[in-house]
Amino acid sequence: MIVIDAGHGGSDPGAVGDDIVEKDLTLSISKYMEERFKELGVPVVMTRNDDETLNPTERVNRILNAFGAKSNVIVISNHINAGGGDGAEVIYALRNTSTLPNMILNEIAKEGQNIRNAYQRRLPSDPSKDYYFIHRETDPTQALIIEYGFLDSPNDDKEQLKNFSDDYAEAVVRAVMEYLNLPYTPPEGENVYVVQSGDSLWSIARKFDITVEELKAANNLTSNLLTIGKVLKIPTKEEPPVTGEYVVYTVKGGDTLYSIARQYNTTVDELLEFNNLGTTSLQIGQQILIPSKDAIPPVEQPSGDYLIYRVQSGDNLYAIARQYNTTVDELMRINNLSSILLRIGQELRIPVTETPGPTEPSPNYIDYIVKSGDNLYAIARRYNTTVQEIMTENNLTSNNLSIGQRLRIPVSSTSITYVVKSGDNLYTIARQYNTTVDEIKRKNNLTSNLLSIGQILII
Repeated sequence: MIVIDAGHGGSDPGAVGDDIVEKDLTLSISKYMEERFKELGVPVVMTRNDDETLNPTERVNRILNAFGAKSNVIVISNHINAGGGDGAEVIYALRNTSTLPNMILNEIAKEGQNIRNAYQRRLPSDPSKDYYFIHRETDPTQALIIEYGFLDSPNDDKEQLKNFSDDYAEAVVRAVMEYLNLPYTPPEGENVYVVQSGDSLWSIARKFDITVEELKAANNLTSNLLTIGKVLKIPTKEEPPVTGEYVVYTVKGGDTLYSIARQYNTTVDELLEFNNLGTTSLQIGQQILIPSKDAIPPVEQPSGDYLIYRVQSGDNLYAIARQYNTTVDELMRINNLSSILLRIGQELRIPVTETPGPTEPSPNYIDYIVKSGDNLYAIARRYNTTVQEIMTENNLTSNNLSIGQRLRIPVSSTSITYVVKSGDNLYTIARQYNTTVDEIKRKNNLTSNLLSIGQILII
């Protein structure tokens, strides 16, 4: 159980300087934390949700009323320091240990912030008591004051606070989840990697098909030194821009025309012809035009008793016939074909028997492979179901999961499912259903843009 206290507020702005107002930044940090703990299934309450003035007694009352005066309640009071120092620090109550405070500082350090120390402060008039009211009056909770940096620092704290406060908040979330021995899942859309023994920036960059410079920039690193256990953000590659009738692709190390053609569901010959290339040799940084499936829709409006279909890479008569509920013989007859061989871009007349389009079955579940960091709460939230439904569907007796475990996830009857067919790619499917590639990948736990014919996607 977590109580998050956004320091200061209302008529009390806290520290102010260099376009930073403490009460505003602490509220932003606190709201981020609250949302993340909710996503991770941890009970959480805020002392204030807006720019509200709280006197010390009211603040303490809200803390104690949230879950009661219990030793298993963690109180996180967020603050920004002033006084010309540099770095983050945690002040904890005399009744508590330094374990969680030091875990928090270790995680914040992984985000590039300098660390001062974790310490306790005693009341000068009575050294047996805590100096801070919020520590003295919240016994027996685990009450922490986190100072994320100095807004008047002579070093880099000011820019770090402006640009990386969410990263520091996420670091606190990671530390608390580890302290509570609860499963941690990174924020949706964020790829992370935990540094292992023997890792280097070069080996990690190569593993994720990015550059060392991109990796350092994403993690605010100023050197190539790594520590085991450090959590690195892996920058997400932006999808190549679509321009008119083609996608622009920039060649990177290790690319070949074959690998590019396979990635975009086309052929080497088509790439050679589309780019007027006389050789298959490529140079890093070279821009290749990829024929856009969006620009050449396979199906046009009906004309009389048939549709016009343009042959895509990977098509064959059997697949087309099956897709449009007809037969190979019928396709050959209506198109005067003497052979089943097809060429990309060839136009075929498809007899109209019913409204064509992708099959949208409504299975009552999908298959999901458990990945690192998953937990039942996060999976249930992603697929709009409940932990209990997943446990029942899979005959689970506990919440424990193992990486690689296959789960059946109940699918709502209102969900749209799409069966991948020959010639499909994520761009065309996203456009067809007025969504985005990233949203489809998130919904379906996809780590690449590659699709297989017959694969079921949730839209």
